Amino acid sequence: MRILLVSPFDFQARGGVNQHILYLDNQFQRMGHETRILGAATLDYGEMDDGHIRTVGTALPIPSNGSQARITLSPLVINKVRNFLDEEPFDVIHAHEPLAPLLPLATWLYSKSLNVGTFHAARDSNIWYLYTKAVLDMFVDRLDVRIAVSEAAREFADNHFPGEYDIIPNGIDLEQYHPDVRPIPELADGHKNILFVGRYSESRKGFIHLLRAFPLVRSQFPEARLIVVGAGNRVRFERMLADEGIDNVVFVGAVDDRLKMRYYASCDVFCAPSTGRESFGIILLEALAIGKPVVASNITGYAGVIEHGVTGMLTKPKDSNDLALALVRMLADTELRQQVVENGLRHVQQFSWENVARQVIDSYKHGLALGPRERRPTGRLTEVLVGADG
Repeated sequence: MRILLVSPFDFQARGGVNQHILYLDNQFQRMGHETRILGAATLDYGEMDDGHIRTVGTALPIPSNGSQARITLSPLVINKVRNFLDEEPFDVIHAHEPLAPLLPLATWLYSKSLNVGTFHAARDSNIWYLYTKAVLDMFVDRLDVRIAVSEAAREFADNHFPGEYDIIPNGIDLEQYHPDVRPIPELADGHKNILFVGRYSESRKGFIHLLRAFPLVRSQFPEARLIVVGAGNRVRFERMLADEGIDNVVFVGAVDDRLKMRYYASCDVFCAPSTGRESFGIILLEALAIGKPVVASNITGYAGVIEHGVTGMLTKPKDSNDLALALVRMLADTELRQQVVENGLRHVQQFSWENVARQVIDSYKHGLALGPRERRPTGRLTEVLVGADG
């Protein structure tokens, strides 16, 4: 098959969706398929086409889900997408976040291929969906196959656009993430290391609840150390720690993937105390694959990865006491740690990118087997995006 993978995001910024696309792209090529990638161009480098990855438009930061999404809103991309699709035919066009402005929407205008959309997000609400639903319904009608990365993502998408969704999860690179990753020697000093990974300044990551739980953990394990890996504004939290007399918290900052793996390998327990709006738990997969016990919030996106008492422990969101009890139990119970680690290593195998890519190809084949279907004319969609005279 000839497959086009589409990202609405700045493709120079390798966030979760773009990483997902790159791993699928690699697996599809290994399986013998021909692929291309279309994404938004970064402001610093401009548009490019190396024969495999093509970027168009200029990505700008837009507030999204407590963070920022770098997408292009330039109407100029519409003609560029049309010309691109006229020049290069595809059997399948697969857009990730298929209703995000503007690249996926422009793609659906001119696609003559099997149209596939993967929904990644899960949140309480989406202003874009709410206020543009009448228009987006017309674009949803262009989708032949809908995929969601988790039950949480499916629920969120289905609440706005009811229909049939295949649930195909995110993947994990098991060639990189494995139990033989080398720990950081300086951290093997007798402390019990609890690891947090993420943008800790974002409230949805729940870091404040882990900080409040940490003194309770240290009352049972005085040698416990909290290691914080990721970007954020540490000043606010350092003041809180000083005011409340909490020590042994180490802010590492943002690190590359290779060093991040070594921090996983150096911890005794990995903790993900997010409060919601997480469609999946890639960080949970990373910890499981390296053979670490996991304590995480019992939110829909995480409960789809962790089975309580089997592959980790799930706690009440925003409940520092419950979080502390789970961390203490995991640190104290050697048999439990060993059991969840062994179960986790088996469980994570199903999330290999090879398995994920195979499921996606099966969805393509199913969609292609159904044959072309009648769609609404694109004239009205063109008017919406480029105006009646466009």
